[in-house]
Amino acid sequence: MAETPNFQTEMRQLLRERIIDSTRGIVCAEGWGAVNMSRLAKEVGVSRPVMYKEFGNKHELAEVVIRREVDGFLVGIAEAVAAHPEDVLAGLREAVDYTLRTGADNTLLKAVLAGRTAPDTALLPVLMTEPEPVLGRAIEAVTALVRSQYGLTALSDTELASLTETLVRLALSHLFQPTGPIDKAVDQIIVVIASVLGPVLAG
Repeated sequence: MAETPNFQTEMRQLLRERIIDSTRGIVCAEGWGAVNMSRLAKEVGVSRPVMYKEFGNKHELAEVVIRREVDGFLVGIAEAVAAHPEDVLAGLREAVDYTLRTGADNTLLKAVLAGRTAPDTALLPVLMTEPEPVLGRAIEAVTALVRSQYGLTALSDTELASLTETLVRLALSHLFQPTGPIDKAVDQIIVVIASVLGPVLAG
């Protein structure tokens, strides 16, 4: 028998989504420095205590906002890989290409990277240096995706995770600090990955 939807749970999830949407809108329009719990509570239509019950502080809120953004990227990456079910290098190339092109047009990412004042740049560590929610989440998801799609049984779980970490770190480096055309960046990344995967694919 299907479970009866929990009204309180649904309302709480809706509230969280509204808070995240409002936060994203403020960051894109004015920068992270313009985000504060009082303003969000007023925009969403709840009290400050309710806000703090959902998100204990701005850092926690930042992680949730970034995590949702990352999840959107991961959906696109999965679709890119699925388009090449038999060719791992082609799948990874399309995934990297998707990541860099989508990232270049992502309004939240552009707003964060363009921050110049101290309050605005406070979101950068969450995005670039802390293991969560970007790096660790991406490595885990892409590792599972590659294993599921291509097998690569010649690689141990540790070896595959290491390869994926290299791929993700290179992609994020080019995404956060682009130095040239996207096509060139994709080529550079795939050359590195192909050098590692070559012996495995040849075997």
